[in-house]
Amino acid sequence: MYRVRVRSVPPVVLALRRFPNPRLTGIGAGLFAALTMFVLACVDRLLFDSSELVYGLLFLPVSALTALWVRPADLVTAPISVPIAFAVGVFPISGGSEGLGGQIMGLVTALAVHAGWLYGGTLIAGLIASVRKVRQMRARRRYVLAQGRGGAPASERAPRSAASAAVTAKPVRAGAGGAGGAGAVARRPQRP
Repeated sequence: MYRVRVRSVPPVVLALRRFPNPRLTGIGAGLFAALTMFVLACVDRLLFDSSELVYGLLFLPVSALTALWVRPADLVTAPISVPIAFAVGVFPISGGSEGLGGQIMGLVTALAVHAGWLYGGTLIAGLIASVRKVRQMRARRRYVLAQGRGGAPASERAPRSAASAAVTAKPVRAGAGGAGGAGAVARRPQRP
């Protein structure tokens, strides 16, 4: 008889598995981050009188969720969309004066003052996206090796069929086999 070894899963992992696991496109992840940060900034303005600390602390989990929920094909977009979302969200709490120029100046000042939170959230999103990409590449490599396509030396690979070897072995000249005959193959014009 064989004994089956069962690993016990920690309760934290079980709790994390119950969370939703959406797969957002790159644009969807950017929109999620931007809208979430804008709503959180409005709540921060209403409840906490535009507190920079509250906004910065709320930005970090939004950055992590954006990097976790973006689909694997769009992992590179997570560290790009997170700073844009920070800039969109900081607008309600920037505290600029009247007029367009005053609002822009308040936004630029808020971005400069909150640069630490901006870099921290971008770093979190970049690290999570990098770890996910490495895990994806390792899983793909394991799959290819399991299929027997990647690791076999050239001497062990299956030989080509005779038809494909004949096609790739000799180039066919135009006009071979007589003019307009069955063996004539039209060549593609070469670019200068």
